[in-house]
Amino acid sequence: MKRGLIAMLLIGLAIGCQKVPITGRNQLKLISSDELLALSAQNYREVLDTSQVIRGNNQAELVRQVGNRLKDAMETYLKANNYGSRINGFQWEFNLIQSPQVNAWCMPGGKVAVYTGILPYTQNEAGMATVMGHEISHALAEHSAERLSESLIATNVIQAGQVYTGAVAQNSRSQVNSLLLQAVGATLPVAYQVGRALPHSRKQELEADRLGLIFMAMAGYNPQEAVNFWSRMAQAGGGRKPPEFLSTHPSDQRRINDLKKLIPEAMKYYKSGR
Repeated sequence: MKRGLIAMLLIGLAIGCQKVPITGRNQLKLISSDELLALSAQNYREVLDTSQVIRGNNQAELVRQVGNRLKDAMETYLKANNYGSRINGFQWEFNLIQSPQVNAWCMPGGKVAVYTGILPYTQNEAGMATVMGHEISHALAEHSAERLSESLIATNVIQAGQVYTGAVAQNSRSQVNSLLLQAVGATLPVAYQVGRALPHSRKQELEADRLGLIFMAMAGYNPQEAVNFWSRMAQAGGGRKPPEFLSTHPSDQRRINDLKKLIPEAMKYYKSGR
């Protein structure tokens, strides 16, 4: 790479640095918010169009109710602490999808999907708040943009000029779209996956746990319920999960132990009786 391109890359890296709310962690973001929100809205609509979306029953209403309480608490905090730009362009949606998958996710822009397969583990409103608070925290912390930025660099999709402007080239759009849909699951060198991508993903998971715990407390949900939820998930998982160093998520026991340590911080924000 020529010196000029290296210099441009370094400038782009400097421009793309920002801090995560509450944790204060520095992160890299080289993808423009407008670009990412447009991709997310398109992909979310495609998921809904090809899924059985449940509407009008108590479970679907619970998803929307919990989502809106979390949204209101998060937006209030972000705007009061000069992080309001994080949610510029967000158009929140909360949908329940019929699927045996024990899963939920939130795309950039506040596009949330909860699968019915996770309902036996949430069990109550606070359990649902644990799941949705965690997933929404990924979006507010812009973890997808961070993962995309690192993966695009690793796979040589972004050229130095594109890094400088924060734009995605037209001929790279399909690759970026694929990365977003797969939660940055593109084929990368094994050394990069194990040495950088997977540990960083686990760090983001733990960060989303912390943020989610605090935001659920702000929304009036007892953060201690998060430990109960993850304990149920751990019991259901059995011994089928891969070792932590080969996983995008921390081990169940590590997650539970970390949550217990974080509860005193979250309880400072908790007001019951909402």
